[in-house]
Amino acid sequence: MTTAVATSRVVSVPGTATRADVLRETYARLGETLRPLVRLDAGPRAAGAPVTGERLVRDAGLREWLVDMAGRRMEDAHGVTPRRDVAALDALHQYAFLAALAMSGPWFLERRVPWVGPDGIGYDEASGSLTVSPSYITCLPDDPAAGLPGVRVVADEEQLRSVLRAAVAHHLGPVLEAFRPLLRRGPRAVWGLATDELTEGIWYVGRVTGEEGRAAAAADALLPGNTRPFVGAAGFRSCGDGDGGGGESGEVTRTRVNCCLWYTLSPQKLCATCPRTNRA
Repeated sequence: MTTAVATSRVVSVPGTATRADVLRETYARLGETLRPLVRLDAGPRAAGAPVTGERLVRDAGLREWLVDMAGRRMEDAHGVTPRRDVAALDALHQYAFLAALAMSGPWFLERRVPWVGPDGIGYDEASGSLTVSPSYITCLPDDPAAGLPGVRVVADEEQLRSVLRAAVAHHLGPVLEAFRPLLRRGPRAVWGLATDELTEGIWYVGRVTGEEGRAAAAADALLPGNTRPFVGAAGFRSCGDGDGGGGESGEVTRTRVNCCLWYTLSPQKLCATCPRTNRA
């Protein structure tokens, strides 16, 4: 199974490009992809106090405020006051989805994995902006950026997948643990959520770029089901004509590892990926 994609790259002469050049190039396509959701900026964070992984871990007041905000949004949209754990799950989802995508998106589009520390992702809901400042980027030997400052090289695709899993787990692990008391869930449940967020971020980029089949195949290879601390597999399957997760045509679907709990707001409208109804 191959998940490589031919892309046009401008970093071609080692020694002339800077780390900032590699960073901007790595995030260029992802920024275009995410435009309907958020504006993405690659580089140092501007002054201010956006939501970062570091702040989520150390600031209980920030976590509570985000849950309050999520609860009000959900009540305004559905006319129902959500349970506290449902609002907390939505608040965590908003950060975890974007944080995982900040690392998985460049991997899917450019075969590059950014390693982002606890303070390296800043999300500002008010301005709709996401700032990403990785510590370094990992790529394959044939990448034009190999050998440049701030770039590390691994031998093959499987090693690159391993780096991506480790990067996402390193960043999200403390955040998941900080949210657990609000979610009233155990470690297995929150790592199931991480599996869903990582998988569905890749799926989102695949749909937007017209490569849903390749995205499903890439996610299946990344999360086959035995990659701790992640719980469960990407688990894509065909839901239409064509060859499903392994091909370029035909729609795909999956069953989430964890329920998103939106059924508690609209019981008559279950998600298409809901594990409450789709377990085999």
